[in-house]
Amino acid sequence: MNYTVIIIDMLNDFVTGDLKCERAKHIIPNLKRLAEAARKHGVPVIYSNDAHYPNDPEVVHRWGKHAIKGTKGAEVIPELKPTEKDFVVEKRTYSGFYETGLDPLLRSLYNGEGVKTVILGGLHTHICVRHTAADAFFRGYKIIVAKDGVESFTQEDHEQGLRYLEYVYNAKIMTVDEIIREISKR
Repeated sequence: MNYTVIIIDMLNDFVTGDLKCERAKHIIPNLKRLAEAARKHGVPVIYSNDAHYPNDPEVVHRWGKHAIKGTKGAEVIPELKPTEKDFVVEKRTYSGFYETGLDPLLRSLYNGEGVKTVILGGLHTHICVRHTAADAFFRGYKIIVAKDGVESFTQEDHEQGLRYLEYVYNAKIMTVDEIIREISKR
């Protein structure tokens, strides 16, 4: 199925900093297991990270200063630090695809055969995960969302986000354990 795992915005500012999501802490061990299993089975791991400029619309008009490019707040949390073999794609909007190199990267993997299914984890179910899923869907990728590997500020936002992803983008909502079993079959 030519999978890839995309870990979205597991950054210092979102886990412990300026825009902290208290609920993020419980998905860290799940995402760590998912990333380790992916690497073990030859599935690429990609980090899709906010790296804002101070005048980006998200910073100025909505969320305030967060994940500013080059700051500690824009770094992946230590528990999920990328390895040398992982890919890091910076983004300046909610979507990991918008004006980034993510799509060309996905199409270049698997010796040019390209990724067919994206597995999404990280923050926030109803915002960046949702917008990244939208752009994946529009580009023809199948989508799996790790329901115990994504999170939002509130339970309501998280559940609404999962329902939306499943209904609108036909995303398969699976646990990390189910996903690990799936990728280990390849």
